[in-house]
Amino acid sequence: MTVSGDRPRGRHGLFSRAAFACFVAAFLAALLPDFLPAQTSEQAAVSSNLMIKSGSVPPGETTGITYVIPVKGMIEKGLLTYVVRKGLAEAVRENAAAVIFEMDTPGGLVESAEDIVRLLIDLPPTIRTYTLVNKDALSAGAFIAMATDEIYMTPGSRIGASALVLPWGEIPEGDIKEKALSATYALIARAAEAKGYDPKLVEAMMRKEAVYSIGDEIICPAGELLTLTDVSALRMVGEGEEARPLLAVGVVKNLDELLELTGRAKTNVVMLEITWSEKLARWIAALRILFLAGGLFGLYIEIKTPGFGVPGILGLLLLIVFFWGHLVAGLAGMEELLLFAVGAVLLAVEILLIPGFGFVGIAGILCMIGALILAMVQHNPGAPAYRLPTMDLQSSMFSMAAAMGVTGGLILVLARFLPKSAIFQRIVLAETSAPGGTDDSEAHIGMTGTALTPLHPSGAGEFGGARLSVVARGEFIDAGSPIVIAETHGNRIVVDRTDHP
Repeated sequence: MTVSGDRPRGRHGLFSRAAFACFVAAFLAALLPDFLPAQTSEQAAVSSNLMIKSGSVPPGETTGITYVIPVKGMIEKGLLTYVVRKGLAEAVRENAAAVIFEMDTPGGLVESAEDIVRLLIDLPPTIRTYTLVNKDALSAGAFIAMATDEIYMTPGSRIGASALVLPWGEIPEGDIKEKALSATYALIARAAEAKGYDPKLVEAMMRKEAVYSIGDEIICPAGELLTLTDVSALRMVGEGEEARPLLAVGVVKNLDELLELTGRAKTNVVMLEITWSEKLARWIAALRILFLAGGLFGLYIEIKTPGFGVPGILGLLLLIVFFWGHLVAGLAGMEELLLFAVGAVLLAVEILLIPGFGFVGIAGILCMIGALILAMVQHNPGAPAYRLPTMDLQSSMFSMAAAMGVTGGLILVLARFLPKSAIFQRIVLAETSAPGGTDDSEAHIGMTGTALTPLHPSGAGEFGGARLSVVARGEFIDAGSPIVIAETHGNRIVVDRTDHP
């Protein structure tokens, strides 16, 4: 192939190809564990850094698995991806009987809370859900709690105060605020009503102008947001057979008492814990645009220069780190890894074996980009693999577009400033000085020499006793063949085979 670029590399072409081949082999070897036999549920729990706390009965007599998922601190994308989604997916996969959210949160992003509510709506009906409010379930936390089957509270805990606000303050009154309130209320009220809660509770928690009353008694007057304590949430409403708690089913001291009260103390209780690798994965996901941009930029430089070296290795390393982070998060799976590996192999074949850059290379790039986009899409637990959440897919495509935009900016900066730098000028002078001692590259045209290495298409040639980095044009050239300099483009020397040494 004809490779264009700024800088030929003065190193042995065979070594370059061997380095790239070894790197691809190492990447494929990293995928090998995914081909091994599936683990048992106990092994999977250990390998996923999940701690199993068994009840007092033998394992053969347990009544199922109960997952305990912590919802603590701010509710944001990391919590959704690395804690809730992973825990719910594991619960669905293991046919768990129950899921308990142990909650202590001041709130957070309404988008993330809405995503969690949708996950709870989509759970199989065989999985019963609970929330243990262990201090606070405020704002977005209240939304999540009211999408579970039963709510329990510890003494002194609170739930409610769910007004929608911006990071820098309240949303200005008007159509925009009403639109946001209406959309969120519709989702949360629907989920709450399906679980048997009064949807007017949701409205009173979200809107200051709403009034909530029990009979003739006003519990929350206009101008205030509804917040319930463990005492007020347990208040009985209705009469006779219609009597029921206002919101919470009961008050318990801790998780163990909740397990006893719900009859799940003798199940296998799986406590989900966030490990250091998952915390690192959260940072990788937060910086995913930078990892993608760096990886794409390194591969671009590698494509535009002969051989294979540091830019290509760094680019692939950044993309592998990106994949590792999303694999830990439970987003990327075997399918995305295989698609990326196929793309990497096709790109390697194009760079190292096929003259020019055409269909094979383009197909490889498209496979790699598609794998990177799919690796960022969050699949709903229990949903078919082909059913991709539209909003997540759009977000992933936006991240890829942003990364490609950053890559384009880096390429423009490189093209504008690097050729003028003193370091680059010294490299050019050192690597492309003429055999006769002149720096006039056009004077090289027509000079004949010998290919010192196979030109596939890059390699080294000898001209007048001087060794130069060259690129074959059109066809591969074997080592020892006579060659002639046909073109020079700055510091890039293009050669043809000749019959006249």
